[in-house]
Amino acid sequence: MSLETDFIVIGSGVAGLRSAIELAETGARVTVLTKDKTSESNTEYAQGGVAVVLSEDDEAALHEEDTLIAGAGLCDERAVETLVVEGTKYIKQLIDWGTEFDKDGGRLVFTQEAAHSRRRILHAHGDSTGKEIVRALIARARQEKTILLMPFANTESLIVSGGRCAGVRFLDPILRSPREIYAKAVIMCTGGAGQLYQHTTNPPVATGDGMAMAYFAGAEMADMEFVQFHPTALNLENAPRFLLSEAMRGEGGVLRNYAGERFMERYDERLELAPRDIVSRSIVAEMRKTGTRSVFLDMTAMSESFLKERFPKIYDTCLFFGLNIAADLLPVSPASHYCMGGVRTDLWGRTTLAGLYAAGEVTCTGVHGANRLASNSLLEGLVFGARAGKAAFKDSGDWLALSGRSEDSKFKIQNPKSAEISVAVRKRVKRVMWERVGILRDKDSLQRALKEFDQIRRSNLGTLSRNFVTVATLITRAALWREESRGGHFRTDFPETLENWRVHSIQKQGGEVSGAEKIEFS
Repeated sequence: MSLETDFIVIGSGVAGLRSAIELAETGARVTVLTKDKTSESNTEYAQGGVAVVLSEDDEAALHEEDTLIAGAGLCDERAVETLVVEGTKYIKQLIDWGTEFDKDGGRLVFTQEAAHSRRRILHAHGDSTGKEIVRALIARARQEKTILLMPFANTESLIVSGGRCAGVRFLDPILRSPREIYAKAVIMCTGGAGQLYQHTTNPPVATGDGMAMAYFAGAEMADMEFVQFHPTALNLENAPRFLLSEAMRGEGGVLRNYAGERFMERYDERLELAPRDIVSRSIVAEMRKTGTRSVFLDMTAMSESFLKERFPKIYDTCLFFGLNIAADLLPVSPASHYCMGGVRTDLWGRTTLAGLYAAGEVTCTGVHGANRLASNSLLEGLVFGARAGKAAFKDSGDWLALSGRSEDSKFKIQNPKSAEISVAVRKRVKRVMWERVGILRDKDSLQRALKEFDQIRRSNLGTLSRNFVTVATLITRAALWREESRGGHFRTDFPETLENWRVHSIQKQGGEVSGAEKIEFS
């Protein structure tokens, strides 16, 4: 038996919740599917904060400029302008909805992060900004009677009929059996694919399924080669790769090697506040030079009372693993963190497949270019989540949700077991991605990775295992295609940034990687 609603939102991070609220305010019925509990997403783990132009000494032009510089020549200027200008409005709206950003004497407190020219980062409860935003958005969503939140509903594939996305196939969380749900439009807000790598700051749900589903349904993918590695993930044996926020360096933390030397001055004049891709590569170079597996983040110049108040979650987590951030040097190394590439969309979340919209990390809007500016991701989810909701409602008009089975027979209903990524596939892909498609890349490593992924694909894979390998392959193909180094993509055999490569990579099912001057499409 199939279900029917007006709109389907896949994912319950900031982008998904914001788009659902936008749609529900029109009176439309909205079903939000998410593979884990409603609050489990990359948004919840965002520590550093959200960048926004609200302080007295800041202006939109400065935020735009910082974003463009970090993006290494590949940002879409219209997308950046949209993000920065509309971001202020949507953050104010969040505050009106009860989001409690940190204040001092009744005034909002702003901090600074790498590559920002002003203190424009809002944070909540010190280092739990994403969690607070999700709390406020879920509370707001629950006020809308037409929003149905459906946690633990694994989406397996998109339903395409007559060249239009008409619904999704998912695993019913109660019956534990495959179901179909139809709608006027689907909004993909499934987040990124950090779990493709052996070392990552991302939660277990960040496996890239949305990207793969959109790709198999016929949507175009853009800039998949650009993966951001966060420079400072806690690197302790038998401990998770816990993120040590960029804001720690923004507040004055310094990086030291095993000899205790501050080394960033050898790599960039901006020192610890250089863009993330530069800091990550600098750490890798320093580890290779010293033959070690970590460098250290030093916060000891600050008082314990300040650090405990400013970074309470980080303080408590490190203490649990035997480290006092006010007294000890913290062992860190880079880990995969964010995907700049994804499903190609215009500025209203429209993908190249009719009826399919997308917002947040699953997309490539051109906002981040080749390297995301710190704390722009939560803002992107808010702004483009709302815009995708507006566009989906406007475009659907009198379109009716299909009833019954679709004419598309490409995808078959899968056994519930296919909603799991096999342990063997997960381990092998993660190792290959880290070793051959990681921070430093070259032609030989990338070609060898593609051969391994091809071998894995030939085995009898379930849906989610297939998705996992597919996204890894898309990233690797794009990385092999781009014969230069730019932003989060660094080729040791092509170390220069070249003007003739100032184009976006585009991939579509059945075709080779190609270049496009703009992300937007007509």
